[in-house]
Amino acid sequence: MRDILRELWRYKHWLIPGVLSLFVVDAAHLLSPLVIRAAVDDLVAGVGKLLPRYGLYLLGLAAVTFVFRFAWRMFLFGAGRRIELDLRNRLFSHLLRLSPSFYLRHTTGDLMAHATNDLEAVRRACGQGVLLAADAIFMVSFSLAFLVSISPRLTLYAFVPMPLVTGVVLGFGRVIHRRFERVQEVFAELTERVREAISGIRIIRSTAREEGIQGVFEDTNRTFIRENIALVRVWGLFRPLIGILGGLGTGIVLWFGGRGVLFGDLSLGDFVAFTSYLGMLVWPMMAVGFIVNLLQRGAASMKRIQRLLSEEPEIHSPPRPKPMPPSTRLEFRNLTFAYPSGNAPVLRGINLVVEEGMTLGVVGLTGSGKTTLVRLIPRLYDPPPGTLFLGGTDVRELPLEELRRRIAMAPQDVFLFSATIRENIAFGKPDATEEEIVEAAVLAGLWDEIRSFPEGLDTVVGERGISLSGGQRQRVGLARAILMDAPILILDDTLSAVDAKVEEEIIGNLRGVLKERTSIVISHRISAVREADWIIVLDGGRIVEEGDHGALVRKGGLYARLYELQMSLAR
Repeated sequence: MRDILRELWRYKHWLIPGVLSLFVVDAAHLLSPLVIRAAVDDLVAGVGKLLPRYGLYLLGLAAVTFVFRFAWRMFLFGAGRRIELDLRNRLFSHLLRLSPSFYLRHTTGDLMAHATNDLEAVRRACGQGVLLAADAIFMVSFSLAFLVSISPRLTLYAFVPMPLVTGVVLGFGRVIHRRFERVQEVFAELTERVREAISGIRIIRSTAREEGIQGVFEDTNRTFIRENIALVRVWGLFRPLIGILGGLGTGIVLWFGGRGVLFGDLSLGDFVAFTSYLGMLVWPMMAVGFIVNLLQRGAASMKRIQRLLSEEPEIHSPPRPKPMPPSTRLEFRNLTFAYPSGNAPVLRGINLVVEEGMTLGVVGLTGSGKTTLVRLIPRLYDPPPGTLFLGGTDVRELPLEELRRRIAMAPQDVFLFSATIRENIAFGKPDATEEEIVEAAVLAGLWDEIRSFPEGLDTVVGERGISLSGGQRQRVGLARAILMDAPILILDDTLSAVDAKVEEEIIGNLRGVLKERTSIVISHRISAVREADWIIVLDGGRIVEEGDHGALVRKGGLYARLYELQMSLAR
C-alpha cells in the first residue's frame, strides 16, 4: 500500500479536489436527515406551513449533490486513469532498457499480465478504492457524531457488532490478497500459452499438434477458473457476513429505538433521523468488504509491478561516459567471454583488429561463437573490461545509445513488426524518403518482389512477417540495416535463407556499401566472404585460421575444406 499511496501523492492536485468534492456531497447527504427530522416534528406538532421551505432545502441539497458528484467523478477517476497511464509508460520504458538476461527469466505472457490486469487493479484501487475509503471514513465519522448527539445509548447498542466486523475484515483481507496474487500468476501463464500458440501456429499445424496444444491450454484455463472461483468463494462469503453484521445493528436500533418512542424517551423526528443516519452507516459497512477487496488486489498488483520496476538493467551507460571517437576501428584484446547463464566460455582469447573501412569475413561451424562475437560490439552482452575497443576506447566507457547508433546489424533471425514493408525497412530511420527506402530494397535484392505485391511497399507483413518467406524476411532486415547508414555494418548470416543465385546478386549490390563502412560479414557460405579484406575462421570459440581467401584456401585447413565441400555441392 505504501507504493500506491506514493503514486496517489504524485497526483494530489487531482486527488485533493476530488476528495473535497466528495465531502461536499456527503455533507449534503448528512444534512438531509436534519431537514426531515424538523419536518416530521413540525407535522407531529400540527405545524405544516413550513413544509414548502423544507422541500426547497431538500431540492437545494439535491442540486449541490448533482454538481459535486460530477466533480468528484472527474477528479478521482481521472487520477486513477492518469496513474494507470503513468505506470504503463514507466513500465514499458523500463522494459525497453532491460538486458537480454531479464527476458530469459520472464515469459512474454507474464509481462503482458503486468501491463494489463495488474495495471487495471492498481487503477481501480487508486480511483474507486480511494473514493470508497474516503466516503466511508467521512460518512462513518459524521454519521456517528450525529447518532451520538441524538442518543448516545442507542448509538452504543447499534455498534455492538463492530468488533466482529473488524475481525472479519482483517481475516478476509489477508486471504483475498494471497488468492488474488495466485490468480494473477495463473493469468500470466494463460496469456503465455495463447501467445506461444499464435506465434508457433505454423509449427503446430505442420506437426498436427492442435489437439495436444488445445489440451495444455484447457488445463491452464481450468486452473485459472479454479483459482478465480477460490477467490470469488472468499469474496462471496465476505460481503454477506458484513451485510449480516450491519443488519444486526439495524435490528437492535429498531427494537430499542421503537421502545424509546413508545415510552416518550425519544421523539419521532429524532427516531426517523437516527434510523436515516444508521442507514447511511449500512453502506460504508457493506462497502468495507468491497474496499478491502479493491485495495488488496491493488496492493498485490502494485507489488508485482514494483518487482519489475526494481529490476536494474545489467548493461547501461557509464556514469561519466567518454566522448565517442571519430574512428570506427575495432580491436579485440585477448577477449574471453561466457554468457551469464553458462559456465564455459563461448569465446576464448580473441585477438583481432578491424581497421576503419575494412570488411571482415567471419566463418565457422555452428556453435563456434560467430554471433556472440558481433553481439558484444553494440553491447547486447557486455564484454569483459579492457577487451573490446572502438577507436581506441573501451566500449564499456562509451555512451550506450550513441554506440548503438553507430552500428547497424542485420541478424539471421530477423524480427519484423506487424506493419507494412515500408515501415519495417524504415524502422531504424523513420524519416527516410521513398527514394531511400526503394534504394535500400534494391540493394537487398528485394525490390522486384515488392513490386509484384498488390500493395507494394504498403503490404502488411503480418505478425513477425508471417506473410513473407524466410528469405524475404531476411532481406527486409538487410534493407533496414542498409538504410540506417551507420558507419559500422554487421551482417550476421543474413543471406542464409536465399539461394546461391540471389545471394550472388545481393553480394554484388553490396560491394559499394561495404567499402564505405567498417563491415563484418558472417556466413556459412564461403561465397559471401571470399572478397572480404580479411577473414577469420572460428572453431570452439577460438580463431583457428585467418587471412584473405587465397591464403586460407592454400593453407588447406578448415576454411579450405568448407570451400571444397561447398564448391562440390554447387557442381
